[in-house]
Amino acid sequence: MDISQNYIEAVKTIKEAILRSQYRAAASINKEQLSLYYGIGRYVSENSRKGFWGKSAIEQISSMLQKELPGLKGFSATSIRNMRIFYEEWNKVLNHQPAADDLILNEKLLLMTTHQPVADEFDWADFLSIGFSHHTEIIAKAKDLNERLFYIHECAIRYWSKYTLRDYLKADLYHHQGTLPNNFTQALPDTKQAIKAIRSFKDEYLLDFINIEELDEQEEDINERVIEKAIVANVKKFIMTFGQDFSFIGNQYRIEVAGEEMFIDLLFFNRELNSLVAVELKSGKFRSSYLGQLNTYLSALDSYVRKPHENPSIGIILCREMNQTFVEFAVRDYNKPMGVATYRASEEMPERLRKALPDIDELKKLL
Repeated sequence: MDISQNYIEAVKTIKEAILRSQYRAAASINKEQLSLYYGIGRYVSENSRKGFWGKSAIEQISSMLQKELPGLKGFSATSIRNMRIFYEEWNKVLNHQPAADDLILNEKLLLMTTHQPVADEFDWADFLSIGFSHHTEIIAKAKDLNERLFYIHECAIRYWSKYTLRDYLKADLYHHQGTLPNNFTQALPDTKQAIKAIRSFKDEYLLDFINIEELDEQEEDINERVIEKAIVANVKKFIMTFGQDFSFIGNQYRIEVAGEEMFIDLLFFNRELNSLVAVELKSGKFRSSYLGQLNTYLSALDSYVRKPHENPSIGIILCREMNQTFVEFAVRDYNKPMGVATYRASEEMPERLRKALPDIDELKKLL
Protein backbone atom coordinates (compact mmCIF):
# COMPACT_ATOMS: atom_id res chain seq x y z
CA MET A 1 0.00 0.00 0.00
CA ASP A 2 1.55 3.33 -1.04
CA ILE A 3 1.53 6.54 1.02
CA SER A 4 -1.42 8.08 -0.80
CA GLN A 5 -3.52 4.99 -0.09
CA ASN A 6 -2.52 5.21 3.58
CA TYR A 7 -3.72 8.81 3.62
CA ILE A 8 -7.03 7.81 2.05
CA GLU A 9 -7.55 5.12 4.69
CA ALA A 10 -6.61 7.55 7.46
CA VAL A 11 -9.06 10.18 6.22
CA LYS A 12 -11.80 7.57 5.97
CA THR A 13 -11.13 6.31 9.52
CA ILE A 14 -11.00 9.80 11.04
CA LYS A 15 -14.07 10.90 9.11
CA GLU A 16 -15.99 7.89 10.44
CA ALA A 17 -14.92 8.70 14.02
CA ILE A 18 -16.02 12.33 13.62
CA LEU A 19 -19.39 11.32 12.19
CA ARG A 20 -20.00 8.85 15.02
CA SER A 21 -19.19 11.50 17.60
CA GLN A 22 -21.43 14.03 15.90
CA TYR A 23 -24.33 11.58 15.71
CA ARG A 24 -24.00 10.65 19.38
CA ALA A 25 -24.07 14.34 20.33
CA ALA A 26 -26.99 14.96 18.01
CA ALA A 27 -29.00 12.07 19.45
CA SER A 28 -29.78 13.91 22.70
CA ILE A 29 -30.69 17.05 20.76
CA ASN A 30 -32.88 15.03 18.39
CA LYS A 31 -34.84 13.63 21.31
CA GLU A 32 -35.79 17.13 22.46
CA GLN A 33 -36.40 18.41 18.96
CA LEU A 34 -38.55 15.48 17.84
CA SER A 35 -40.59 15.72 21.00
CA LEU A 36 -41.15 19.44 20.39
CA TYR A 37 -42.07 18.93 16.74
CA TYR A 38 -44.40 16.05 17.59
CA GLY A 39 -46.19 18.24 20.14
CA ILE A 40 -46.44 21.19 17.76
CA GLY A 41 -47.61 18.83 15.02
CA ARG A 42 -50.37 17.55 17.28
CA TYR A 43 -51.44 21.07 18.23
CA VAL A 44 -51.49 22.25 14.60
CA SER A 45 -53.27 19.10 13.43
CA GLU A 46 -56.08 19.37 15.96
CA ASN A 47 -56.67 23.04 15.23
CA SER A 48 -56.21 23.03 11.46
CA ARG A 49 -58.00 19.75 10.71
CA LYS A 50 -60.80 19.90 13.24
CA GLY A 51 -60.68 23.44 14.60
CA PHE A 52 -61.49 26.87 13.28
CA TRP A 53 -58.21 27.91 11.67
CA GLY A 54 -58.55 29.31 8.17
CA LYS A 55 -56.74 28.02 5.07
CA SER A 56 -53.86 30.49 5.36
CA ALA A 57 -53.48 30.08 9.12
CA ILE A 58 -50.17 28.19 8.98
CA GLU A 59 -48.57 30.82 6.75
CA GLN A 60 -49.72 33.62 9.08
CA ILE A 61 -48.54 31.78 12.20
CA SER A 62 -45.16 31.15 10.63
CA SER A 63 -44.80 34.82 9.67
CA MET A 64 -45.77 35.97 13.15
CA LEU A 65 -43.30 33.55 14.77
CA GLN A 66 -40.51 35.07 12.67
CA LYS A 67 -41.40 38.52 14.02
CA GLU A 68 -41.67 37.32 17.61
CA LEU A 69 -38.36 35.42 17.43
CA PRO A 70 -36.12 37.16 14.84
CA GLY A 71 -33.65 34.75 13.22
CA LEU A 72 -35.76 31.70 14.10
CA LYS A 73 -35.05 28.84 11.67
CA GLY A 74 -36.99 25.69 10.96
CA PHE A 75 -40.47 27.14 11.36
CA SER A 76 -41.45 28.07 7.85
CA ALA A 77 -44.96 27.21 6.73
CA THR A 78 -43.59 24.12 4.99
CA SER A 79 -41.75 23.02 8.13
CA ILE A 80 -44.84 23.44 10.29
CA ARG A 81 -46.85 21.36 7.82
CA ASN A 82 -44.13 18.69 8.02
CA MET A 83 -44.50 18.71 11.81
CA ARG A 84 -48.22 18.14 11.36
CA ILE A 85 -47.54 15.25 9.01
CA PHE A 86 -44.92 13.85 11.42
CA TYR A 87 -47.50 13.77 14.22
CA GLU A 88 -50.34 12.42 12.09
CA GLU A 89 -48.30 9.62 10.53
CA TRP A 90 -46.72 8.36 13.76
CA ASN A 91 -49.84 8.92 15.84
CA LYS A 92 -51.49 6.23 13.69
CA VAL A 93 -49.19 3.51 14.97
CA LEU A 94 -48.81 4.47 18.63
CA ASN A 95 -50.73 2.69 21.33
CA HIS A 96 -51.32 5.78 23.45
CA GLN A 97 -53.65 7.09 26.08
CA PRO A 98 -55.54 10.39 25.61
CA ALA A 99 -53.03 13.18 25.01
CA ALA A 100 -52.03 15.53 27.80
CA ASP A 101 -52.65 19.26 27.53
CA ASP A 102 -48.93 20.04 27.29
CA LEU A 103 -47.90 21.46 23.92
CA ILE A 104 -44.20 20.80 24.41
CA LEU A 105 -43.47 17.22 25.40
CA ASN A 106 -39.75 17.59 26.10
CA GLU A 107 -39.72 16.49 29.71
CA LYS A 108 -41.84 13.36 29.62
CA LEU A 109 -41.95 12.50 25.92
CA LEU A 110 -45.44 11.42 26.88
CA LEU A 111 -46.58 10.03 23.57
CA MET A 112 -43.17 8.99 22.29
CA THR A 113 -41.58 6.88 25.00
CA THR A 114 -44.17 5.61 27.45
CA HIS A 115 -46.35 3.85 24.89
CA GLN A 116 -44.77 1.32 22.57
CA PRO A 117 -45.94 1.33 18.95
CA VAL A 118 -47.64 -1.54 17.19
CA ALA A 119 -44.65 -2.73 15.17
CA ASP A 120 -42.56 -5.37 16.96
CA GLU A 121 -39.29 -4.20 15.42
CA PHE A 122 -39.65 -0.58 16.53
CA ASP A 123 -36.51 0.74 18.23
CA TRP A 124 -36.80 4.05 20.08
CA ALA A 125 -33.03 4.50 20.14
CA ASP A 126 -33.01 4.40 16.33
CA PHE A 127 -36.04 6.66 16.06
CA LEU A 128 -34.62 9.36 18.32
CA SER A 129 -31.09 9.27 16.92
CA ILE A 130 -31.91 10.65 13.47
CA GLY A 131 -32.90 14.20 12.62
CA PHE A 132 -36.26 15.62 11.69
CA SER A 133 -35.18 16.16 8.06
CA HIS A 134 -34.44 12.43 7.81
CA HIS A 135 -37.86 11.60 9.23
CA THR A 136 -39.48 13.99 6.76
CA GLU A 137 -37.74 12.30 3.81
CA ILE A 138 -38.73 8.83 5.02
CA ILE A 139 -42.37 9.75 5.62
CA ALA A 140 -42.61 11.35 2.18
CA LYS A 141 -41.11 8.43 0.24
CA ALA A 142 -41.85 5.30 2.30
CA LYS A 143 -45.50 4.57 3.02
CA ASP A 144 -45.34 1.14 4.68
CA LEU A 145 -44.51 1.04 8.42
CA ASN A 146 -41.91 -1.70 8.16
CA GLU A 147 -40.31 0.11 5.23
CA ARG A 148 -40.07 3.29 7.31
CA LEU A 149 -38.57 1.42 10.24
CA PHE A 150 -36.02 -0.15 7.89
CA TYR A 151 -34.79 3.24 6.67
CA ILE A 152 -34.78 4.68 10.20
CA HIS A 153 -32.63 1.77 11.38
CA GLU A 154 -30.24 2.07 8.43
CA CYS A 155 -29.85 5.83 8.98
CA ALA A 156 -29.16 5.24 12.67
CA ILE A 157 -26.48 2.57 12.28
CA ARG A 158 -24.93 3.66 8.96
CA TYR A 159 -24.84 7.40 9.74
CA TRP A 160 -26.40 8.31 6.40
CA SER A 161 -26.63 11.95 5.45
CA LYS A 162 -29.97 13.25 4.22
CA TYR A 163 -28.66 13.07 0.66
CA THR A 164 -27.45 9.49 0.99
CA LEU A 165 -30.87 8.59 2.40
CA ARG A 166 -32.51 10.23 -0.62
CA ASP A 167 -30.37 8.12 -2.95
CA TYR A 168 -31.40 4.88 -1.26
CA LEU A 169 -35.05 5.90 -1.12
CA LYS A 170 -34.94 6.68 -4.83
CA ALA A 171 -33.22 3.35 -5.52
CA ASP A 172 -35.92 1.61 -3.42
CA LEU A 173 -33.36 -0.23 -1.29
CA TYR A 174 -36.02 -1.71 0.97
CA HIS A 175 -37.62 -3.74 -1.82
CA HIS A 176 -34.30 -4.75 -3.33
CA GLN A 177 -32.60 -5.87 -0.16
CA GLY A 178 -31.78 -9.53 0.37
CA THR A 179 -31.59 -11.31 3.69
CA LEU A 180 -27.83 -11.82 3.39
CA PRO A 181 -26.23 -10.13 6.44
CA ASN A 182 -23.83 -7.56 4.97
CA ASN A 183 -22.35 -4.08 5.26
CA PHE A 184 -22.61 -3.19 1.56
CA THR A 185 -24.54 0.08 1.98
CA GLN A 186 -21.93 1.27 4.46
CA ALA A 187 -18.75 -0.02 2.80
CA LEU A 188 -19.68 0.73 -0.83
CA PRO A 189 -20.14 4.51 -1.11
CA ASP A 190 -21.74 4.30 -4.56
CA THR A 191 -25.47 3.70 -4.11
CA LYS A 192 -25.97 1.82 -7.37
CA GLN A 193 -23.01 -0.46 -6.65
CA ALA A 194 -24.38 -1.27 -3.18
CA ILE A 195 -27.79 -2.13 -4.62
CA LYS A 196 -26.17 -4.40 -7.23
CA ALA A 197 -24.14 -6.16 -4.55
CA ILE A 198 -27.24 -6.76 -2.42
CA ARG A 199 -29.01 -8.27 -5.42
CA SER A 200 -26.05 -10.46 -6.37
CA PHE A 201 -25.89 -12.69 -3.30
CA LYS A 202 -28.37 -14.94 -1.51
CA ASP A 203 -28.38 -15.78 2.17
CA GLU A 204 -28.26 -19.53 1.53
CA TYR A 205 -26.98 -21.72 -1.30
CA LEU A 206 -27.88 -25.32 -2.10
CA LEU A 207 -24.67 -27.24 -2.82
CA ASP A 208 -26.09 -30.66 -3.60
CA PHE A 209 -22.73 -32.06 -4.73
CA ILE A 210 -21.21 -31.96 -1.22
CA ASN A 211 -21.11 -35.19 0.77
CA ILE A 212 -22.38 -34.21 4.20
CA GLU A 213 -21.63 -37.60 5.75
CA GLU A 214 -17.98 -37.22 4.81
CA LEU A 215 -17.84 -33.76 6.37
CA ASP A 216 -19.27 -34.77 9.70
CA GLU A 217 -16.43 -37.22 10.33
CA GLN A 218 -13.54 -34.81 9.67
CA GLU A 219 -11.81 -32.01 11.56
CA GLU A 220 -12.83 -28.46 10.69
CA ASP A 221 -9.82 -27.51 8.53
CA ILE A 222 -10.03 -30.81 6.65
CA ASN A 223 -13.74 -30.28 6.12
CA GLU A 224 -13.05 -26.94 4.48
CA ARG A 225 -10.62 -28.58 2.05
CA VAL A 226 -13.23 -31.22 1.25
CA ILE A 227 -15.80 -28.51 0.50
CA GLU A 228 -13.31 -26.57 -1.60
CA LYS A 229 -12.35 -29.69 -3.57
CA ALA A 230 -16.02 -30.49 -4.23
CA ILE A 231 -16.70 -26.93 -5.41
CA VAL A 232 -13.67 -26.85 -7.72
CA ALA A 233 -14.64 -30.24 -9.15
CA ASN A 234 -18.16 -28.94 -9.73
CA VAL A 235 -17.32 -25.31 -10.44
CA LYS A 236 -19.85 -25.00 -13.26
CA LYS A 237 -22.65 -26.13 -10.95
CA PHE A 238 -21.39 -23.79 -8.25
CA ILE A 239 -21.40 -20.80 -10.60
CA MET A 240 -24.91 -21.71 -11.77
CA THR A 241 -25.94 -21.65 -8.11
CA PHE A 242 -23.99 -18.49 -7.29
CA GLY A 243 -25.01 -16.47 -10.35
CA GLN A 244 -24.41 -16.25 -14.09
CA ASP A 245 -22.19 -13.16 -13.93
CA PHE A 246 -19.47 -14.93 -11.93
CA SER A 247 -16.23 -16.13 -13.53
CA PHE A 248 -13.95 -18.49 -11.62
CA ILE A 249 -10.35 -17.26 -11.23
CA GLY A 250 -8.91 -19.92 -8.94
CA ASN A 251 -8.79 -21.65 -5.59
CA GLN A 252 -6.15 -21.17 -2.86
CA TYR A 253 -5.31 -17.92 -4.65
CA ARG A 254 -1.94 -16.76 -3.33
CA ILE A 255 -1.15 -13.16 -2.37
CA GLU A 256 2.06 -12.05 -0.70
CA VAL A 257 2.16 -8.93 1.50
CA ALA A 258 5.38 -7.82 3.25
CA GLY A 259 6.77 -11.33 3.00
CA GLU A 260 3.63 -12.95 4.42
CA GLU A 261 1.67 -15.40 2.27
CA MET A 262 -2.12 -15.51 2.20
CA PHE A 263 -4.33 -17.99 0.38
CA ILE A 264 -7.92 -17.15 -0.55
CA ASP A 265 -10.12 -20.24 -0.73
CA LEU A 266 -12.00 -19.22 -3.89
CA LEU A 267 -11.63 -16.13 -6.05
CA PHE A 268 -14.19 -15.03 -8.63
CA PHE A 269 -14.82 -12.00 -10.80
CA ASN A 270 -18.33 -10.64 -11.20
CA ARG A 271 -18.96 -8.83 -14.48
CA GLU A 272 -22.09 -7.02 -13.30
CA LEU A 273 -20.36 -5.71 -10.19
CA ASN A 274 -17.02 -5.26 -11.97
CA SER A 275 -15.45 -6.58 -8.78
CA LEU A 276 -13.28 -9.39 -7.52
CA VAL A 277 -15.22 -11.62 -5.14
CA ALA A 278 -13.34 -13.59 -2.48
CA VAL A 279 -15.18 -16.56 -0.96
CA GLU A 280 -13.98 -18.08 2.30
CA LEU A 281 -15.32 -21.54 3.11
CA LYS A 282 -16.10 -22.53 6.69
CA SER A 283 -17.44 -25.95 7.60
CA GLY A 284 -18.94 -24.96 10.95
CA LYS A 285 -20.85 -22.09 12.53
CA PHE A 286 -19.92 -18.47 11.84
CA ARG A 287 -17.27 -16.90 14.08
CA SER A 288 -16.54 -13.18 14.25
CA SER A 289 -12.81 -13.85 13.74
CA TYR A 290 -13.58 -14.89 10.16
CA LEU A 291 -14.40 -11.27 9.30
CA GLY A 292 -10.97 -10.00 10.33
CA GLN A 293 -9.29 -12.59 8.14
CA LEU A 294 -11.50 -11.77 5.16
CA ASN A 295 -11.02 -8.02 5.69
CA THR A 296 -7.25 -8.53 5.37
CA TYR A 297 -7.68 -10.54 2.18
CA LEU A 298 -9.83 -7.79 0.65
CA SER A 299 -7.24 -5.14 1.55
CA ALA A 300 -4.57 -7.22 -0.18
CA LEU A 301 -6.74 -7.77 -3.27
CA ASP A 302 -7.51 -4.06 -3.57
CA SER A 303 -3.85 -3.09 -3.15
CA TYR A 304 -2.12 -5.71 -5.31
CA VAL A 305 -4.62 -7.45 -7.60
CA ARG A 306 -7.52 -5.13 -8.42
CA LYS A 307 -7.24 -3.20 -11.69
CA PRO A 308 -7.64 0.62 -11.67
CA HIS A 309 -10.97 0.47 -13.52
CA GLU A 310 -12.46 -2.16 -11.19
CA ASN A 311 -14.69 -1.56 -8.18
CA PRO A 312 -13.64 -2.51 -4.62
CA SER A 313 -13.33 -6.23 -3.96
CA ILE A 314 -16.18 -7.96 -2.13
CA GLY A 315 -15.88 -10.81 0.35
CA ILE A 316 -18.34 -13.59 1.18
CA ILE A 317 -18.02 -16.03 4.06
CA LEU A 318 -19.81 -19.28 3.22
CA CYS A 319 -20.43 -21.27 6.39
CA ARG A 320 -22.62 -24.12 7.60
CA GLU A 321 -24.76 -22.07 9.97
CA MET A 322 -25.01 -18.60 11.52
CA ASN A 323 -26.94 -16.43 13.96
CA GLN A 324 -28.06 -13.71 11.55
CA THR A 325 -28.60 -11.02 14.20
CA PHE A 326 -25.12 -11.60 15.59
CA VAL A 327 -23.57 -11.51 12.10
CA GLU A 328 -25.28 -8.19 11.32
CA PHE A 329 -23.82 -6.79 14.54
CA ALA A 330 -20.33 -8.18 13.88
CA VAL A 331 -20.00 -7.01 10.27
CA ARG A 332 -21.27 -3.45 10.60
CA ASP A 333 -18.02 -1.79 11.74
CA TYR A 334 -15.79 -3.19 8.98
CA ASN A 335 -14.93 -0.86 6.11
CA LYS A 336 -14.51 -3.55 3.45
CA PRO A 337 -17.72 -4.84 1.77
CA MET A 338 -18.51 -8.26 3.20
CA GLY A 339 -21.45 -10.59 3.62
CA VAL A 340 -22.10 -13.94 5.24
CA ALA A 341 -24.14 -16.76 3.69
CA THR A 342 -24.82 -20.38 4.59
CA TYR A 343 -24.82 -23.47 2.42
CA ARG A 344 -26.90 -26.59 2.55
CA ALA A 345 -26.61 -29.94 0.81
CA SER A 346 -29.63 -31.80 -0.50
CA GLU A 347 -29.16 -34.44 2.22
CA GLU A 348 -29.83 -31.76 4.85
CA MET A 349 -33.13 -30.69 3.35
CA PRO A 350 -36.40 -32.11 4.72
CA GLU A 351 -37.35 -35.33 2.94
CA ARG A 352 -40.55 -33.87 1.53
CA LEU A 353 -38.54 -31.09 -0.15
CA ARG A 354 -35.87 -33.46 -1.47
CA LYS A 355 -38.58 -35.55 -3.12
CA ALA A 356 -40.06 -32.42 -4.66
CA LEU A 357 -36.76 -31.48 -6.32
CA PRO A 358 -36.37 -32.79 -9.89
CA ASP A 359 -33.45 -35.08 -10.67
CA ILE A 360 -30.78 -32.89 -12.28
CA ASP A 361 -30.03 -35.38 -15.10
CA GLU A 362 -33.71 -35.76 -15.91
CA LEU A 363 -34.08 -31.99 -15.91
CA LYS A 364 -31.19 -31.66 -18.39
CA LYS A 365 -32.90 -34.20 -20.71
CA LEU A 366 -36.14 -32.24 -20.59
CA LEU A 367 -34.32 -28.99 -21.36
